[in-house]
Amino acid sequence: MGRTRVTLADVAAASGVSITTASLVLTGRARELRISEAAERRVRSTAQELGYRRNTLTTGPRAGRVQTIGFVSDTVASSGLAGDMVKGAVDAAYRRGFMLFVGESGGDPVVERALVEAMYDRRADGVVFAAMYTRVVTVPDVLYDGPAVLLNAMPATRTTVPSVVPDEVQAGRSAASVLVGAGHARGVHLIGAGPGVRDVPPNSIAATQRLLGLREVFTAAGVEVVSAHRCPKWTPEYGYEATAELLRSHRPKALVCFNDRLAFGAYQALAEAGLSVPGDVSVIGFDDHPIASWMRPRLTTIALPHHELGARAVAVLVEMLERRGRDVRPPMIHRVPMPVREGGSVARPRR
Repeated sequence: MGRTRVTLADVAAASGVSITTASLVLTGRARELRISEAAERRVRSTAQELGYRRNTLTTGPRAGRVQTIGFVSDTVASSGLAGDMVKGAVDAAYRRGFMLFVGESGGDPVVERALVEAMYDRRADGVVFAAMYTRVVTVPDVLYDGPAVLLNAMPATRTTVPSVVPDEVQAGRSAASVLVGAGHARGVHLIGAGPGVRDVPPNSIAATQRLLGLREVFTAAGVEVVSAHRCPKWTPEYGYEATAELLRSHRPKALVCFNDRLAFGAYQALAEAGLSVPGDVSVIGFDDHPIASWMRPRLTTIALPHHELGARAVAVLVEMLERRGRDVRPPMIHRVPMPVREGGSVARPRR
């Protein structure tokens, strides 16, 4: 015997609010109508605990595709830095005859669940579940209600939901290869993480994988990494402090900064020490953050392919839809290449 469906009235009674208030909260109109934050949290929490699902369509069993894809993210939709990820998903969906509906959770698990439920209740063919930066996520159980793809995220436990992520290991290899190709065999220092793969900021998949790629190429080329400075956050002030500390004991020939904001801080510390880039010190970064194009000389960096990530996630989801019912197992991890963006910050070391 199937379980009895939880109704809106059940949620309202358990939350101690009216059915109207519960409905307004669960349709996203709480702030608009000045319902208190406490009441909103109580209703959403109760709905999740009871397993309430809004039944927005009552036209009977689903038949075929409706050519829509849900895109649920933490902060990616409102982030200027990663706006291309949404654009890539929109473009890929349009080319395949799908519409894309975007929702943003702000990282709130209750809102995440409600958004995914809303997408499926509105009969979306599948959902792309996206993160602002590459991280490990707990896959919401509601994602198993239909085809889904994780974007810029890896599952905390084994799952049947595939992931689309940037190829960070290859990015590390590329950064190391740029320096090796320029003749840097000694005097290389790391800013942001290392020397070991556990010497990284908390939950940073990018740091661990970039380190693996860097170490692979440097070891093969016989390049010794002289020092590594782990930074708790990858922001300019930490890049500045780590580089200033390094300069008190070393005269580096090359810096590998684990993102472009760290590199921006490193530039400031080098300038204050009277050192030029790349004449005295070569610098390479990661991400191709907009700040990289404003640095002088322009920073050489390994780009995060936001547009391609969004497009690939939609492509993987559509392929899953087309394979439905067939005994075909797609890859569980899809890695998107991170290209080198040449700037003027790397040169051959001076003798």
